[in-house]
Amino acid sequence: MRSPGILVISHGSKEPYWVEQVDQAVAKLHLPKDIPVEVSFLETVKGRLIQDGIDHLEALDVTDLLVIPMFMSSGSTHVDEISYALGVKDAPDKETDLKPFRRKARVHFGSPLDDGEDVAHMVWDKVRPLSVDPAKEVILLVGHGSVHNGFLQRWEQGISSLARTVQVVSGIRTDYALLNPESVHDKAAYWNQERGHDVMVAPLFLSSGYFTSRVIPKRLEGLEYRYSGEPLLPHPLLTTWIDRQICELMQGMQK
Repeated sequence: MRSPGILVISHGSKEPYWVEQVDQAVAKLHLPKDIPVEVSFLETVKGRLIQDGIDHLEALDVTDLLVIPMFMSSGSTHVDEISYALGVKDAPDKETDLKPFRRKARVHFGSPLDDGEDVAHMVWDKVRPLSVDPAKEVILLVGHGSVHNGFLQRWEQGISSLARTVQVVSGIRTDYALLNPESVHDKAAYWNQERGHDVMVAPLFLSSGYFTSRVIPKRLEGLEYRYSGEPLLPHPLLTTWIDRQICELMQGMQK
């Protein structure tokens, strides 16, 4: 008899608010009561690391771990190292200090947020209050990015696809920029100074923190732009996204 358990994995933060936002999104999942759920973090959150989550679920006799990697992009090195440490892949694409986890249960690994329509609607809902004259505006998605070959390409593939979906959802021209390698300042300057558009900056981060409050504004110094600093959380569609991932993994488990 197979017994599934849900393991939601996010990065983690020293800020309690960051952790609370993830917990609240997961608490609203629409799951049968007999399916246990653990929210674990890659680092920083003592007592709630990934191994802790695995141990708690396996103590409940879970035979199958349905893992939801709550990260923004497939280009995240963290997604790569976690999938390796869980035994989903034989070797990481980039060297990691993360050791293989102890586990007995089978692992069914989901996908990061990347470029789905739920994500596009979340982005637009956060940016919408900044919009005054859509015909003269551009939405600039800002993601973390990566300096590592292979990972950068995954970041660009996902965020460029998301930009197209946000444009369809919002009806406003949408572009993207990355913090790594840095393209935020040049993209914002191009749209504002060369094209004459009002730039609305949308940070592609799960929760507010150092990148949303300090790094992005620092990259935009000297430019005209609109920015609320609003990350994706809180938003009910993130719970919808997790629910959908779980359904897909459950179907895959039964094949």
